[in-house]
Amino acid sequence: MTRPSTGGRIEVICGGMYSGKTEELIRRMRQVMIARQPCRIFTPRLDTRYSAQHVASHAGAKLEAVPVSSMREVLANADDVQVVALDELHFMQDGAAAILAGCQGLADRGLRVIVAGLDQNYRAEPFDGMMQLLAVAEQVDKLYAICVRCGAYATRSQRLIDGRPAPADAPTIVVGGLDLYEARCRSCYEPAR
Repeated sequence: MTRPSTGGRIEVICGGMYSGKTEELIRRMRQVMIARQPCRIFTPRLDTRYSAQHVASHAGAKLEAVPVSSMREVLANADDVQVVALDELHFMQDGAAAILAGCQGLADRGLRVIVAGLDQNYRAEPFDGMMQLLAVAEQVDKLYAICVRCGAYATRSQRLIDGRPAPADAPTIVVGGLDLYEARCRSCYEPAR
C-alpha cells in the first residue's frame, strides 16, 4: 500500500508466533526503501535471537535496525524520517499508554508508522499495547500460522517448558523460538493453569 502524500497513519501487523509478522514488516520496508522514502526501523534490545542490530524473520530475512527499549528512544530517533517501523512491539518496556501515545504522536506528525507484534501472550490474553493500537490503526493485518498439531490456522502461541504448557504464573515475556513456542489453533491450544 502506498503512503498518502499528506497525513500520517498507523499500520499494525499482528498474529501469533510463526505467522510471518516480521517477514511482512520487512516486505513493506523494502518497498519504502525502493521508493527512497527516509525511514528507520527499530527493534527491541531484548530480542537478540537472530541479531541485535537487525529485524530478522524466522525464515532468515533481515534489515538493519536501531535497538531500543522504549518509545522515548523511538521518538528521539524519528525526526528525519517519513516512515517508522517497529518490530516485536510486545517486547517494548513501556506501558500501553506510552506505546499508544508514541505511535499516535508519530502519525499525528505525518509519519507512516508500521508496527508488528504478537496480539496475544502465551495465556491467549491480549497484549495491552497492541490492543490499544488495533483500535486506532488505519490498517490492521492479522496473520496466521499453521497449527503444529492439526494443520488448521493457528492464532495462539503455546509456550512450553520441558514439553508441557507453561503455567499461568510464568513470566509473560520470555524471548524464544521453536525451543519454547509452538503455533496452535484454538482447539489444540492448552490453556495455562
